[in-house]
Amino acid sequence: MIQDRAHTPQSPPGSQWYDHEAGPLVRPYAVTGGRTQPGPTGVRFDLIALVTLDPGAARDAGTSLGPEHRALVDLCRAETQSVAELSAGADLPVGVVRVLLGDLLELGCVTVSRPVPPAQLPDERILREVIDGLRAL
Repeated sequence: MIQDRAHTPQSPPGSQWYDHEAGPLVRPYAVTGGRTQPGPTGVRFDLIALVTLDPGAARDAGTSLGPEHRALVDLCRAETQSVAELSAGADLPVGVVRVLLGDLLELGCVTVSRPVPPAQLPDERILREVIDGLRAL
């Protein structure tokens, strides 16, 4: 039988919030304050959306940011990152990262470039005709 180490009979009260191998446990809803959507704007962040830091705004808002917000800001400081990369780099679930990015977007700390929907991409046939036309010159 596999026992949950957090709830062994000899564990002191309150130890369910501590894992001896992982350290203190914080539930994702605690990080986001129970929110599941990124801000009142209803923004939806695609996994491949690119997040760019506005260094001036991030510096001004730095004292009011929580540790998870600052971790995302630090990851974006070096280079533009996708939402998926930020999730992996901060070791946070994607849903949590989306909520935190919504906060950063509202504060003006980051800008988000959304991917172009496939329906708006140029047709391959037209691109081939342009290439053929350029070769004919």
